[in-house]
Amino acid sequence: MTTDVVQANELHKIDPVFGQLSFDNHEQIVFCNDKDTGLKAIIGIHNTVLGPALGGTRMWNYNSEWDAVNDVLRLSRGMTFKSAITGLNLGGGKAVIMGDSKTQKTPELMLKFGEFVHSLGGRYITAEDVGMATSDMDLVRTVTPYVTGISEEKGGAGNPSPITAYGVFMGMKAAAKYKFGSDLLEDKVVYVEGIGNVGESLVEHLTNEGAKVVIADINQSRLEEVRDRYSVEIYRGKDLHEEQMDIYAPCALGATINDTSINKLKAKIIAGAANNQLENEISHGKMLQAKGIAYAPDFLINAGGIINVYAELENYGKQEIIRKTENIYNTTLEIFSKADSLGLTTHQAAMAIARSRIKARKAENK
Repeated sequence: MTTDVVQANELHKIDPVFGQLSFDNHEQIVFCNDKDTGLKAIIGIHNTVLGPALGGTRMWNYNSEWDAVNDVLRLSRGMTFKSAITGLNLGGGKAVIMGDSKTQKTPELMLKFGEFVHSLGGRYITAEDVGMATSDMDLVRTVTPYVTGISEEKGGAGNPSPITAYGVFMGMKAAAKYKFGSDLLEDKVVYVEGIGNVGESLVEHLTNEGAKVVIADINQSRLEEVRDRYSVEIYRGKDLHEEQMDIYAPCALGATINDTSINKLKAKIIAGAANNQLENEISHGKMLQAKGIAYAPDFLINAGGIINVYAELENYGKQEIIRKTENIYNTTLEIFSKADSLGLTTHQAAMAIARSRIKARKAENK
């Protein structure tokens, strides 16, 4: 091992959290460990100025603990701005559990995780995310009230995925209105990358409107299932970023918008459900702007899920959930207008609106 590598590793050990690039004045990071159940989890609370930190729990088989730390920091920060720009009185938080959700998730592990959530006294409220199901949230609810996204049978708002997809669809239509002059997606070529619960629901909306949908995912059986259900095309090429398309919808993991992909992209619009799509918020936002690609900020258009679970805290029904989610269309148009008038990227414009709301509330609280 070279001296430079050793020094870099030593520096990493000195600054395990505060030195992470994703650390953005987070209020609290909680490391949760339980030997008996095998639980290893991290809860990130980014900001609670607008309200308690609400955000889902993700169970993922991370390559390293550093990757898990970085993910929870990025995700919890994103939740702060998602709630702020959507007008919800919530702060930003997120949790990650390290492990394979298919083989390592047990009822005992979930209950122990719920106990850690409860120990925070409501500063963090959890919900469903990647690797989780509504039934998991029902289980966590048996040990703490600080959980949303529970089943409708138990008085909750249910699976947030369909509402998340509907919000993305609304944001995509707004982006089409801005870019093409019409929000109709009929005959538009849309590549959906990632066919999980949200991705599939998005495919349903798109096919109902007559879009020409191409799907991509690492799970071949899942691809075939969705293809047969909605009569869409499976992508068989090597790099979908190089393909001719109207809209690129990243709905898997983040950072797919980077130096490499942007240079290849022929899409006119990017509008998807994945969190943290821009590998670098500043430089990659500017690269998209320079190429004339209309980017609908992810933390805005994928906010349907948090709108859905917020209903459990504010006791509003499906009609209000749909109304708030449909308003993503108007906010997305506002972002494009603000970006153009101020010469900003859409990400910068969205962040400015979110930060201003947090700043105003902070001033009120003094």
